[in-house]
Amino acid sequence: MRVIAGLYRGRKLKSPPNQRTRPTSDRLRETLFNILGPNITNDTRFLDLCAGTGAIGIEALSRGAGFAGFVDRARRNCALIEENLDLIGVPEDMTTVECQEAEKYLKQGGSWDLVYFDPPYDGDYAEVLAQLGANESGILAPEAVVVVEHHSKTLIPDESGSLRRWRIKKQGESSLSFFETS
Repeated sequence: MRVIAGLYRGRKLKSPPNQRTRPTSDRLRETLFNILGPNITNDTRFLDLCAGTGAIGIEALSRGAGFAGFVDRARRNCALIEENLDLIGVPEDMTTVECQEAEKYLKQGGSWDLVYFDPPYDGDYAEVLAQLGANESGILAPEAVVVVEHHSKTLIPDESGSLRRWRIKKQGESSLSFFETS
């Protein structure tokens, strides 16, 4: 696994030692950032929920995001994210790594511009989408974009609270659903 483009282009990232974590493929990451590209500036706050290796958030930083938050419930994954951030030399003041459930983290707020949510494919999407759509803790900045990676056969609602899906991109068994606040 490697960083595809930007400041850290070509740098290798460590992969998880087991198959429980399913890293997003290079091809799907490239598709994601081709779509999100114009939305990423040095003011962008990017949240990688269920971050696994941290590859998505690291790619966002590499492509110019000013700050990235990484959230994963597994301590092993949080340690791997920290290792990958150190490995490629991301400044500590540009990141935060939180080891907790996504649902619990979202209650803390944060005003994120881009949120990438990639739970295990057999996971529950509804609760996190409902929390994001309710935006009760101000977790989403105005005009935020939320992207959900899911199995292509998994049905994701077109709307959840203030979130409206504006695009779905399928690649093999994986799909990306793009939502914006309304």
